[in-house]
Amino acid sequence: MWRVRWTNNAKWRFSNMSKNFDDILAKLKTADTKKMSVAVAQDTHVLEAVKVAKERGIVDSILVGDKEQIEEKAKEVGMDLADYEIIDVKDTIEAARTAVSLVHDGKADIYMKGALESKDFLKSVLDKEVGLRTGRPLSHVCVFEIPGIDRLLFLTDVAFMPYPTLEDKKVIIEYTVEVARACGVECPKVAPLAAVEVVNPKMPVTVEAAELTRMCEEGEIKNCIVDGPLSMDLAIDPEAAKHKAGALDRKIVGDADILLFPDIHAGNLTYKTIVRLATVKNGNILTGTKAPVILTSRSDSVEVKVNSIALAAVVAEDKKKGIL
Repeated sequence: MWRVRWTNNAKWRFSNMSKNFDDILAKLKTADTKKMSVAVAQDTHVLEAVKVAKERGIVDSILVGDKEQIEEKAKEVGMDLADYEIIDVKDTIEAARTAVSLVHDGKADIYMKGALESKDFLKSVLDKEVGLRTGRPLSHVCVFEIPGIDRLLFLTDVAFMPYPTLEDKKVIIEYTVEVARACGVECPKVAPLAAVEVVNPKMPVTVEAAELTRMCEEGEIKNCIVDGPLSMDLAIDPEAAKHKAGALDRKIVGDADILLFPDIHAGNLTYKTIVRLATVKNGNILTGTKAPVILTSRSDSVEVKVNSIALAAVVAEDKKKGIL
């Protein structure tokens, strides 16, 4: 799908953007197969996702964990382990440290959580010796394919950063723009969300949204268009914008690509409402790390895990090319 974009340097551009996860998979057909390191891989759903990802040519995987348990779980999903490297590490903490070191040392491109607690997985990500820390805060982006919306929506931060400051929000935008660009959205439109679309000094969220807009206009935030504050309807519904006085004069008229939430409550409630009440596809990754990190919930479906792997792979491809 071709869309016209108005960039910060005021030139028209076209973007062959991904409008669904099939488009993301199509992009990967022209890229080298990435290598993924899985920490504590003895998890049935994770192994099934790893199997599907290999069958689709998205990634090859190194499975780190208890070899006997990995073999047992693999039988449950009909997975032939002959095509996989297995590193036998019984202790889960050491398995995570071994798995993340493979990415740290350039032997793998993507790091994925298996059957261990999220806090232990994150400790490995932030390990000073073998982890993937950059010195910047970590964040999270969830990518949705929603029927009736002609593009992917990038929601952030819905799971990681509780109460982002203005500077945090600037960093979150920069992270999420990188992910969107990896998905083919050359100059994504970013909507800092609020309950209203006008600045109200009594509502700090609106003041910060306006400040983020100024930062983008003055080149402090690059490669995107920021327009805030915006209410959710004006951010994603062109028809709603038509009926709102002054909305058609905005940079975003129901066509936002990135939805920036004011805090984790707004983001997480929106995320869970979408996945529980609508038939959607989604995937998510951590951002702010040296390499893509997949931190899915154990309750996430195999499809969500596969979509997350695909998302991580397109980001890894841009990192390999030096674009990110």
